[in-house]
Amino acid sequence: MENKKQTIELSDIFRACGDDFLRTHHLCSDQLKAFDSITKCRTAALGGHADQCDHCGHIKQSYNSCRNRHCPKCMLTRKMQWIDKLAANLPPVKHFHVVFTIPSCLHSLFYINQSKAYSLLFKAAGQALLQCASNQGFLGAQTGAVGVLHTWGQTMVYHPHIHMIVPAGGLSADQMEWIPSPQKFFLPVTVLSNLFRGILCRFLEMAVANNEIALPSDISDFSILKKQCYLKKWVVYCQKPFAGAEGIIRYLGNYTHRVAISNHRINSFENGKVTFSYKDYKTGAMCKSMTLDATEFIRRFLQHILPCGFYKIRYFGILALCNLGSKMETCFDLIAKSSYLPVLEGLNAMEVWQIATGKDLCNCPVCKVGKMRTTVAVRPVILNPG
Repeated sequence: MENKKQTIELSDIFRACGDDFLRTHHLCSDQLKAFDSITKCRTAALGGHADQCDHCGHIKQSYNSCRNRHCPKCMLTRKMQWIDKLAANLPPVKHFHVVFTIPSCLHSLFYINQSKAYSLLFKAAGQALLQCASNQGFLGAQTGAVGVLHTWGQTMVYHPHIHMIVPAGGLSADQMEWIPSPQKFFLPVTVLSNLFRGILCRFLEMAVANNEIALPSDISDFSILKKQCYLKKWVVYCQKPFAGAEGIIRYLGNYTHRVAISNHRINSFENGKVTFSYKDYKTGAMCKSMTLDATEFIRRFLQHILPCGFYKIRYFGILALCNLGSKMETCFDLIAKSSYLPVLEGLNAMEVWQIATGKDLCNCPVCKVGKMRTTVAVRPVILNPG
């Protein structure tokens, strides 16, 4: 038996079709670890605990979570705490949403060199943004950004891109003035796109020359890929700014710790086929449904498992962690507006959940008077083969 609220969950599909999938597909160690964790999440395989009401004696049994960052059921409270802490470190101004994408001709190269290629993608996007913003013909200031890597589209196809939260302005070169950007315009996206393309192609070319990146089997020389890249129009998307801290926090919650698909998007799982909902941005974000064979559904999900130890969230410019105690303090003083104060720092998971939802998980669901206290820890069930 398993703790769950959704009718169909990702773990159900993994358990039902996992053996067949593993027999026909080769997975790397990171994918195998994530697959195993999600399959066992909140089941007897990970053990559990029993809580008892100190007033009426009601007993509630719960299984432990896997805490894998790719699991759609885990890490919720940690995500809330991260968002709360970051919002307190952002300057109290409007913020833009900037998205850096790469053309499909680079997808194979990125997939077989994920750790290095994703790092170069971050580096190129950050450098292009900061270099363009420092240009006196545009913003002419030191700006910053928080970047989040996504590798998927709405239908879980492979689509590496970086979402960035960028403050609407920056610090002057002498650090004596906060320079605001125009109300509805941050940087010329055409210039930013071309600069990003040039920087990333240079980084990739150097990495290939230094044998830090392997070329796909069907590409003999990087010059072929480079030519394809320059034949395509690269697009950097810039969304209108958010008004204040509330909008930033809500947005960050939607983009930071998200996985390729959440359980609430899975509509059905019948006869070896999975139906899930997605937004079609080509038709104005209209909600549609797609049905895939379970093996293809699992394959699409697992191609977005990140390498172990890879940081999918990074900070640039004045928002870099090394600048929080120096340049960011100067920015707060110059802007002279009330900033967001963290409220979740130092709290445990139960306290975070109570503040975020208004529900106290320690309250007894039966008598409504007593508190649920952990009384017994249940060891994991280990099944011997055969």
